Amino acid sequence: MSRMEVGVVGIGVIGMGVVQALAEAGHRVVAVDRSHEILSSARHTIAENVRLQRLFRKPTTLPADQILDNIVPTTDLDALSGASVVIENVTEKWEVKRVVYERLDAVCRKDAVLAANTSVIPIARLATLTDAPERVIGLHFMNPVPLKSVVEVIRGPQTSTATLERAAALLRTMGKEGIVVNDSPGFVSNRVLMLAINEAIRLVDERVAPSEDIDRIFTTCLGHKMGPLATADLIGLDTILFSIEALNEHLTQARIAVSPLLVRMVAAGHLGCKSGHGFYTYQGQGRDRQ
Repeated sequence: MSRMEVGVVGIGVIGMGVVQALAEAGHRVVAVDRSHEILSSARHTIAENVRLQRLFRKPTTLPADQILDNIVPTTDLDALSGASVVIENVTEKWEVKRVVYERLDAVCRKDAVLAANTSVIPIARLATLTDAPERVIGLHFMNPVPLKSVVEVIRGPQTSTATLERAAALLRTMGKEGIVVNDSPGFVSNRVLMLAINEAIRLVDERVAPSEDIDRIFTTCLGHKMGPLATADLIGLDTILFSIEALNEHLTQARIAVSPLLVRMVAAGHLGCKSGHGFYTYQGQGRDRQ
């Protein structure tokens, strides 16, 4: 697949990673968010991440300045009219996503793939917001996006084979493999992960064990690279809360009783890595026990 124009809507933590990975692959990336301040901050972060990559792992395939030149920041969704693929990363709230998809359906080319980087919302529901549900697919990127080699690909009930193939081809240009799963609330990763994180938070709240010891059991005894609470901090505790609430909205079977501690922490602005405080405190690259 040659150089493409790809749109990315929502340039938060995951969105930044998606933009960076696409730009490193040589694509022209139209990055859309609500304000120029968000876009400017994202560009600075991407530049720093590219610099750090060169220090701590294999060099990127393109010079740093060319990677940044591949990124076109804008607050205007109309700028996505020429994109072949649009990857949506906005917050896990239905009312926000609904407005975005209705707008994308009007603005984008009729053959453009609309890829939802959602954690839990069913692809079938998002597809109802467009006139061409066969072009809607889920691409669930994991954080940090540039360093992850696998993407959870969700095929909705109306997603066409052509859409699936085009998404897989784009991922290959990024050096990533797609694992295809069928549509379901939370898919595979978050259907399981959110349960584990929520229960780990309950253990903290019930004083069964401190955050550090809960995570150490997972990393040392079970062989996980990260424990559930460090993972929650990395994802963002607000995103965890939104995801559990969305799972409860869409699941027809057992609901997840949200941990009161999670609700209190989000209300206090303790969101994890992005706020500097979560189950751990974060200073620069270091992490201290909370």
